[in-house]
Amino acid sequence: MLAFANAKINIGLNITEKREDGYHNLETVFYPVKLHDVVELTDATQLGCTVEGINFPGDPLDNICVKAFRLLQQDHDFPEQQITLLKNIPVGAGLGGGSADAAFLIKLLDSKFKLGLSVPQMEDYARQLGADCAFFIRNTPVYAFDKGDRFEALELDLSAYFLVLVMPPVHVSTAVAYAGVKPLKRDSGLKTLLSQPVATWKDGVVNDFETSVFEEFPEIGHIKNKLYRAGALYAAMSGSGASVFAIFEKEIALPDLEIDNQVFYNV
Repeated sequence: MLAFANAKINIGLNITEKREDGYHNLETVFYPVKLHDVVELTDATQLGCTVEGINFPGDPLDNICVKAFRLLQQDHDFPEQQITLLKNIPVGAGLGGGSADAAFLIKLLDSKFKLGLSVPQMEDYARQLGADCAFFIRNTPVYAFDKGDRFEALELDLSAYFLVLVMPPVHVSTAVAYAGVKPLKRDSGLKTLLSQPVATWKDGVVNDFETSVFEEFPEIGHIKNKLYRAGALYAAMSGSGASVFAIFEKEIALPDLEIDNQVFYNV
């Protein structure tokens, strides 16, 4: 039994305050895109995890999908399985690939073993695995707030546009990215800004991580600038990086971005 776990982009990301628990409150919009990993469950005598596709660092048995499996197994009686992941979503990209894999695994377990979990119950499990993990349960555009794990439905449809995603050969540490931001509450709410035409987003929809990340990794900032020069209506880094996405009015090819970068078209 398998599922196709898609990535997401962050459209706008405002760090609004530092929390007493050490985390940060933020506001952002999660938007699903058409770039997928494959998550497969097969019967086995003991739990295993195999990762194929793009290079994946670390022990597969430390994968977030294994954590999701054991989390549900604490409350439900189902047998051991073999988890196989075919990775296509770049790692360390701000695209939520690991979170998507875990969320889709939760949905696979619910379906395969007829656990009867409600959507809120699956979201509660997912929240224990990562701030953005619960988003992939419903997998529709949302305005996210608090730690990025509380959602409001959002009417946002970019299907009429052409989306390009660029992943440079660098890895941005989330901890380093957070260390470089200064929380700031803004008067103009993100939801209000995104209700305006896409062509206006460039002037007000920002990602607070970009300032410090571009300073340390100027090549990411250069990619964003190249996308604007190529005619993008809006371009931004997703999450804490390192990927950069751009929204174009019509289909476009960007061969000059393909040197040392992964480029995905119409995601």
